[in-house]
Amino acid sequence: MCRRPTSPSESNDASGDSTETYIQIVTSGGRRIPAHPKILASASTVLESIIYKPRKHRSSENIIPILGVPCDAVEVFVGFLYSNKCTEEDMEKYGIHLLALSHVYLVPQLKSRCTKALIERLTIENVVDVLQLARLCDAPDLYLKCVKLVSNSFKAVEKTEGWKFLQTNDPFLELEILQFIDESESWRNRSRKRRKEQSLFLQLSEAMDCLEHICTDGCISVGPYDKKPTRNISPCSKFSTCQGLQLSIQHVAHCKKRVNEGCVRCKRMWQLFKLHSSICELPDSTCKVPLCRRFRTQNMKGKKQDGKWELLVRKVTLAKATSSLLLSKRKRNEKEPAPPCGINGYDIRNLVC
Repeated sequence: MCRRPTSPSESNDASGDSTETYIQIVTSGGRRIPAHPKILASASTVLESIIYKPRKHRSSENIIPILGVPCDAVEVFVGFLYSNKCTEEDMEKYGIHLLALSHVYLVPQLKSRCTKALIERLTIENVVDVLQLARLCDAPDLYLKCVKLVSNSFKAVEKTEGWKFLQTNDPFLELEILQFIDESESWRNRSRKRRKEQSLFLQLSEAMDCLEHICTDGCISVGPYDKKPTRNISPCSKFSTCQGLQLSIQHVAHCKKRVNEGCVRCKRMWQLFKLHSSICELPDSTCKVPLCRRFRTQNMKGKKQDGKWELLVRKVTLAKATSSLLLSKRKRNEKEPAPPCGINGYDIRNLVC
């Protein structure tokens, strides 16, 4: 049963116009909704072309059929054309039908409203149906939200009746969704790998700062060769990394295997010294980091570096510059002191493979 329309009829009674001036909108249930042609034409260019289309028989009745949707949804649609308003209850009941009507009759305000409402009401059960409608009605925002929901909850969506219907009746859309899921997964893997690499480069950059700090100023247990370590010194702001480096330096000093005999820990520390020499900008006479001059001399003699090593050096240099810029900006913008920057609980021995 269709309910009796209110807005157009009440407008007619208030104005005193003859009902003959109204166009009759016929719904699927046979209900006729009177509407003023000028209001319809001003709200929809499609309805305007239908209303003012030349007719062969002038005596024919002015009728616009709107079929294929519930008659109550048509009434809400006509009411929106009159008032540009739609209740949340109507959107809850007829949002899908109103989106189709707004697309067919080119009512962008209603289409935008329906798109937002349907996005808020997306569920596992209705996402496939809404996805198909969004594709047909050219609603890219709604389509993207639907595809993302399907991608993130594919195992649950795969069990719904909507997905089974899609597999049977629209294999091309199924393929399109599966391709999107595959591309999304590949993108997430690449992003995860980039974040992991960036974290490693930042850790190596911090390790270089700690190495210079230990060899220049000294820390709790290790200091420059020309100074005795100060026992009463307080832990530095990067204590986690600094402590790991100090332990590795002490190991190298007392290890009997050393690098040539295959001590993995010594090899990693050796690589850290080499990495420092590749990014160090201090003169040889100023830098106090061990082996810095030796590695620089090897580079000056034209010894060809491995491509992966050169890439590592560039990445660590960039991370070091980025970290310095961010730290300077943070100090300028924040009134309170920034929290200590460190790698909590990270073993420096695992930084370089």
